[in-house]
Amino acid sequence: MMLGVPDLTPAHPGVDVLGADCRIDSSVSVMRFGQRADVLCLADSVSLYAHTRLVLGDVVADPCVGIRIGARTIVNVGAYLSGEGGLEIGADVLIGPHAKLLSAGHAIDEGDVIIARNRITRAKITVEDGAWIGAGAIVLEGVTIGRGAVVAAGALVRQDVPAGMVAAGMPARLIRARRGEAWQQPETPPSGWRRVWSALASVWR
Repeated sequence: MMLGVPDLTPAHPGVDVLGADCRIDSSVSVMRFGQRADVLCLADSVSLYAHTRLVLGDVVADPCVGIRIGARTIVNVGAYLSGEGGLEIGADVLIGPHAKLLSAGHAIDEGDVIIARNRITRAKITVEDGAWIGAGAIVLEGVTIGRGAVVAAGALVRQDVPAGMVAAGMPARLIRARRGEAWQQPETPPSGWRRVWSALASVWR
C-alpha cells in the first residue's frame, strides 16, 4: 500500500478497456450513456487519482466520442477530461491537479437564445507523448499539445502548442522552447528550428 496513490485496479465502472497495472481511485467517475464498448480505453500502467471526472455523454451521438489514454500516463486529482469531441492522450503524459480538457462546447451565435438548447460543438483534443499539462490549466476543443510540450499551471489554451514548446498565460501564448540535451536528438527539429519557433510564437502574440 502506498499512501495517496490509487490501488491497482482490475476493472472500473464505465471503462471499456483497462490495461495491466492500472491504478484508479474509487472516487473516479465516468459519465456516459448509450451502448458502445470501445469508447474509454486505458493502456498499461495508467493512474487516475481521486475525484477525476471522465465525461463521454451520449456515446452514440457522434463517432468521434471517446477517450484513449496511453501507457504510464498520470492524471492527478480533480482533473476533468471530456471525450465528447474525442480525446487522445499519449504515453507518459502528466496531467496536473484540477486540469480541464474540454473537447465539446455549445454554439453561441445561432439558434435559440437559451444556450443549452443550441447544438453541441465537438473537436478532438490530442495530447502527444511526454507532454505536461500543469495544475488548473484548461485546454479547449480542437487543440493539439505536441510531444514533450508544457502547458503552464493556470493557462487557457485555445491554439496548438508545438512539440517541445512551453505555453503560459490566459489566454496562453508560446513563451519559449524547452532547453536541454533531449532536444538535440535527431528526432527533434533540425538546425535552425529556433527561428521556426520564433515565427510560431509571433503568431500567438
